[in-house]
Amino acid sequence: MARIVVIGGCGTVGSIAVKALAAYDDFSEIVVADLDYEGAQTCAAEVDEDRCSAILVDATNPDNIKEVIRGADIVLNVCGPFYKLGPIVLKAVIEEGINYVDVCDDFDATQILLEMDKDAKRAGITALTGMGGSPGIANLLAKFCADVMLDEVDSIDILHVHGGDNREGPAVIAHRIHSMLADIPMYLDGKFTTVKYFEESGIALEEDVDYPLVGTYRSYCYPHPETITLPNYIKCKRVTNLGCVIPPKYYNLIREIVRLGMVSEEPIEVRGQQVIPFNFAISYILEQRERILEEINFGEQRGCLRIRVRGILDGKPHEYSFSLASIGQAMGESTGIPAAIGAILMQRGKITEKGVLPPEGCVVPMDVLLMMKDYLGLKEVTGEGSPLIIESINHEGKVEEIDI
Repeated sequence: MARIVVIGGCGTVGSIAVKALAAYDDFSEIVVADLDYEGAQTCAAEVDEDRCSAILVDATNPDNIKEVIRGADIVLNVCGPFYKLGPIVLKAVIEEGINYVDVCDDFDATQILLEMDKDAKRAGITALTGMGGSPGIANLLAKFCADVMLDEVDSIDILHVHGGDNREGPAVIAHRIHSMLADIPMYLDGKFTTVKYFEESGIALEEDVDYPLVGTYRSYCYPHPETITLPNYIKCKRVTNLGCVIPPKYYNLIREIVRLGMVSEEPIEVRGQQVIPFNFAISYILEQRERILEEINFGEQRGCLRIRVRGILDGKPHEYSFSLASIGQAMGESTGIPAAIGAILMQRGKITEKGVLPPEGCVVPMDVLLMMKDYLGLKEVTGEGSPLIIESINHEGKVEEIDI
C-alpha cells in the first residue's frame, strides 16, 4: 500500500499529474491536497473516487504541511509560485523524512532547494526538483544526447513556446513578470553568468526559433534552472534558455508593461484610493488577453519544447534537435505528466540517490522517455506513437529525422 500526496493537486498542472498517477497501480492512495478544498474534492471524485481523496493544505504553513503529508511514501509538489513556496514545502518534507518530487521552474528557488542537499541526505531522502517539461524533460533529453549521441557537447539551448491555455491566471502572469525582472542565469563561454531581459546582455541572445507544428517566433531569455544545473553534469561551453508566449501581440503587451515599470508592488494614490500597480497590471493583462485571443481568432492552445544540442560526432560538427510539440494542450500536460512519471519511477525504486538533485543528476533518461511514449493518456491527445520529434543535422546541413 503506497500513498502519495500531491500538493497543489487540483490546479492546472496538479490535476493532470493526478490523472497520470491514477493511470498506474503504483499508488493505492492519491491525496489531492490544495488550498482550494472544493476543487480538490472535485478533482479526486472525477479522477478515481476509490483511490483519490481530498485534503485542505496551506503551503505557507509548515506545521499544516507536515500534518497533511505525514505517513506518505512520496510528496509531489506542483504548488507555485516556487520562488515563494518551494523552500517552505521542501523543508517540511525533509523534516518528515519523505521522498519528494517537484516541478520547480524558478532558478532562484532551485538554488535554495539545492542548498538543502545535506539536510536531505541526513534525512535519508531523495528530493527530485524540476521534474516537469522545462526543466525536466529538457534536462533529460540533453543528458541522453550527451551520453549516447554525441562524442562531445559544445552547447545546449532550451527553447520553448506556448499559448492559448484557457486556465492561464494571475499566478502565471506574476511568474512571467518575475522572470522578466530577474537577473537571468546563463552559462556562456564555459562560465556561469547572468543577463538582463531588457538590456543588451539579454537582447544579444534573442533569436527567431522554428518550433515544429507551432511556427517561427522570436524567443527571449528565460530564467529557468537548466542553465544552473546542466553544466554540473554535462561538460560543455554554453547552456541557454529562451522562450516566448503566443500570440506575439499578447506577449508584447506584457513586455511593454514590464519595460515601462508599471509592475511596482508599492501602492500609489489614484484619485484618493491606494492602488498597487502590480495588481492592476495583472488584471489588465488578463482582460486584454481575452480580447486579443478573440480578436485574432487564436484557436486551440498549443506549445512546443525544443532542445538543441550541438557538438562533435566522429570528429565533425553535428547537431541534434529534440522537439515535443502539441496542439490542444499546453502547460498542464507538458509539466504534469513528467512530474507524475518521476514520482512513479521513484516509487518503483528507479530513482534512489539521496539528496536534492535535478533530473539529470538522478534519473535515467530512457526510463522517462519510454513511459512517456507508452502513457495512454499522452497518446490520446497527441496522436499515434510518441510526440517526440528528433532531427539529426550533420556538418553539411543535411537534416534527417530519427527515432529512438
